[in-house]
Amino acid sequence: MLITKTYHDVPSNLSNERPIRIFVISPVVPGYPQARFPGVVCFSEIYQVTGPVERFAGQIASHGYVVACPSSFHEFEGPEPIPYDAEGRTDRGNTYKIEKTVEAYDEDATLTIDLLTSLPNCNGRIAATGMCLGGHLAFRAAFDARVLSSVCFFATDIHCATLGRGKKDDSLERVRKGDMTRKGELVMIFGKQDTHVPRLGRDLIRTTLEDANVPCSFLEVQAQHAFIRDESSKGRWDAALTRSLFTFMLEVFERTVGRDLGPRIDEKKKPEHVC
Repeated sequence: MLITKTYHDVPSNLSNERPIRIFVISPVVPGYPQARFPGVVCFSEIYQVTGPVERFAGQIASHGYVVACPSSFHEFEGPEPIPYDAEGRTDRGNTYKIEKTVEAYDEDATLTIDLLTSLPNCNGRIAATGMCLGGHLAFRAAFDARVLSSVCFFATDIHCATLGRGKKDDSLERVRKGDMTRKGELVMIFGKQDTHVPRLGRDLIRTTLEDANVPCSFLEVQAQHAFIRDESSKGRWDAALTRSLFTFMLEVFERTVGRDLGPRIDEKKKPEHVC
């Protein structure tokens, strides 16, 4: 499908009243101006909405989804991409990541979902995805009952609970408390050579999700961190693997938000079939 791009500046309560810019990429079907599509929140890595993130979101949109990309660090600077260099990584991206509060990250997600559901070309069925920092934010977005599925690429800081100010988030603790149980479907994707999330960390995430009965697919592939980034990846980009996992993600989105399945029935209360 063809796509169009725009943005919305949305007021924020927890970010020094600095608005958050949310970039929106929408599919267009010529001759059908009232067409409505599912929505996807696409959370970026620590560099905000860069070229690779926009291209990733654009590909999703071209398959028939209204995609919203929030600028994660609007408290500290404008919505422009942060460079993929040492200054951008250390002095800006990674610094902002632990200066921003977890509550402000959650507000950004809520505002982005609110925006999507208010758009005339969105039908209100919402999924989420993201990479690196954005993978963790897509994970937390799954606490919102409106999010019917989340696909998280190499999500950082979940296993060690170090997201946000004070480097102390409650993501896994909330899973243990049942905040993600009986909600949307989750997909966790990690590279086995990813030094940001070691094997023990991946095992902790998987075990916590399974113990909480969260419907989750857990994929570990032969790849490093940032393997889907097609620019400044330091030799880590795997185009073939990215294409394969992108197709996997689209299957999840098509099944969970691509069509209206009606109300969900609790598996434990499902009527027995009579032979």
